[in-house]
Amino acid sequence: MADMDDTILETKGLTKEFRGFVAVNGVDLRIKRGEIHALIGPNGAGKTTCFNLLTKFLAPTSGTIKFNGIDITGEKPAQIARRGIIRSFQISAVFPHLTVLENVRIGLQRQTGLSYHFWQSEKRLAALNEPARALLDEVDLGGFADELTVNLPYGRKRALEIATTLAMEPELMLLDEPTQGMGHEDVDRVTRLIKRVSAGRTILMVEHNMNVVSSIADTITVLARGSVLAEGPYSEVSRHPAVMQAYMGTTEGELQGAHA
Repeated sequence: MADMDDTILETKGLTKEFRGFVAVNGVDLRIKRGEIHALIGPNGAGKTTCFNLLTKFLAPTSGTIKFNGIDITGEKPAQIARRGIIRSFQISAVFPHLTVLENVRIGLQRQTGLSYHFWQSEKRLAALNEPARALLDEVDLGGFADELTVNLPYGRKRALEIATTLAMEPELMLLDEPTQGMGHEDVDRVTRLIKRVSAGRTILMVEHNMNVVSSIADTITVLARGSVLAEGPYSEVSRHPAVMQAYMGTTEGELQGAHA
């Protein structure tokens, strides 16, 4: 129990059933503070359902979720977000017809009590420009501040989404397939970005790209059929016989090649 102070999020026996189908089956997770923790597994393994349980978009059938030692199992999504568990969605969730700067400013409004007050005077909102620009610089979007978001390339939109997530000052940042649908150049850029913004933060990510996982994740949990198959650093998990078996035929090459 000595290292429990290092644990930011913990689940015990987390289970979700849908009319007899067990999507998540007795999952025990322990996310260490300051780490990048990756949740991987074949399609249908229960990764996104697990994310939905952690952010309370779904209620668990059984099991418990603790955040900073506090039982949050019965809390609503808004309560979870106020605690500092902020999720970045799989499909880019930004306002396309606002500027890049305005998108980040909306995230910052939460911290000022001006949440969703789109009619606030420009003068009051202008006070948020400096911190918004600082966040854009952090994700290499400083030069795009006045660009309409709809005009951004896909990879840059995902970087903007990370910036808006950071604007909400997450203590635990949940990234749902942050590199999905990207070309190699964008994947590399976003991977470096995640590594950079992880400094002083904790990140839990669902990710299919094994190159991404192998290069930045401190700990990896492998799910298969809703249960934990293996857990540990990539060097161990990638050689686990059950993990290799679970990936056979679809992403076996990924597991073998990503660490090369």
